[in-house]
Amino acid sequence: MSLLLTGGAVFLNGTFQNQDLAIDQGRIVSVSSSREMASVIELHNCLIVPGFVDVHVHLREPGFSYKETIFSGTSAAAAGGYTAVCAMPNLNPVPDTADALGLQLDLIRKNAKIRVYPYGAITQGEHGAALADLAAMAPDAIGFSDDGRGVQSQEMMRRAMELAKKLDKPIVAHSEDESLLTKGWAVHAGDFARRNGFIGNDPASEWKQLERDIQLVRETGCQYHVCHISTKESVALVRSAKAEGLPVTCETGPHYLILTDEDLQDDGRFKMNPPIRSAADRDALIQGLLDGTIDCIATDHAPHSAEEKSRGLTGSLNGIVGLETAFPVLYTNLVETGIVPLEAILNALCVNPRRIFGLLGGSLEEGQIADLTVLDLNRPHIIDPAAFRSLGHATPFESWGVSAAVAMTVCGGEIVYHDLKHQEETL
Repeated sequence: MSLLLTGGAVFLNGTFQNQDLAIDQGRIVSVSSSREMASVIELHNCLIVPGFVDVHVHLREPGFSYKETIFSGTSAAAAGGYTAVCAMPNLNPVPDTADALGLQLDLIRKNAKIRVYPYGAITQGEHGAALADLAAMAPDAIGFSDDGRGVQSQEMMRRAMELAKKLDKPIVAHSEDESLLTKGWAVHAGDFARRNGFIGNDPASEWKQLERDIQLVRETGCQYHVCHISTKESVALVRSAKAEGLPVTCETGPHYLILTDEDLQDDGRFKMNPPIRSAADRDALIQGLLDGTIDCIATDHAPHSAEEKSRGLTGSLNGIVGLETAFPVLYTNLVETGIVPLEAILNALCVNPRRIFGLLGGSLEEGQIADLTVLDLNRPHIIDPAAFRSLGHATPFESWGVSAAVAMTVCGGEIVYHDLKHQEETL
């Protein structure tokens, strides 16, 4: 299908330019005003940006399709402006062999609405006792992760990094030293926890293992990406590693950039790992995003059933959904308030994830694949989980008012999500 997107501002070379954008056979063919042989869509001053990429999602299939499926998860992603996601391996069966990974790939090929790049596990069953078959999975895995659990053995992580380095694949680490965790923790170990009688999660459980892993990167030279950092110490460690020239990158989530533990309610939609932390941690994360220490904003989209999230902060399973709320809450709370420039948000959503993981796209220039997102910055609405395409509805942003929305998502030249408020289309 040929498309001409007109009347919008195109994100090119770090700035917005008022130009039309023509798509044919899945690629951007020109920035042109020609309307021959094309469906013309009037964007009414919306912004056109490279499609978002989330390098950290849980699609739950195979094994847990009552929580999410490839189809529902990628439908949610498309509605959130994402044209690509990287899927974590805490599945059943765990993709720790080529055959197990193949089961997931078959489902992706059949049911995904956007591009899905799966991770293979670092260790067998994600149990940390023996390495998974990294070499066999390498042709199809975007990288290796045991997300949900940190690799506790230093020697096991060293072996994984050495092999990943030979395979030219990144280690993508959930950084958590379980020896520093208090059994039954519910929230960050801070003033909120102490005042309300909750068992707290020590931030050292995150940054101590990150410190260990950075030393292993020095020894092995492995490309290393750390998941969902939440502490000020983690930001400082990554900043220092980058200054040293080590191949270390990181991500954080929208909820860590916007919320603090003082915003918590005793509700499962606020239960996640790592937990939402202090204002000092939140401010350090924002500064890390501004100075380039934090490369990516990833949602850690982790759907559960309503029953699994109904047991408050102490009893609910860890994880919230985020694909359908990420851009609206980031824009409303960070960009409109003048805290973070829009360009910094877009680099973390569109550009840096592709650079780090070697993914297609990221630029709206002639010849590039037509993976793009249209943003309406004048679309006030209330976040309503009942309207989500995801099977999971637990979000700390429920009932928040936001001012912007994703208006359209195009993946490979095909419209995979369309909600233009004042659409004019000529077929």
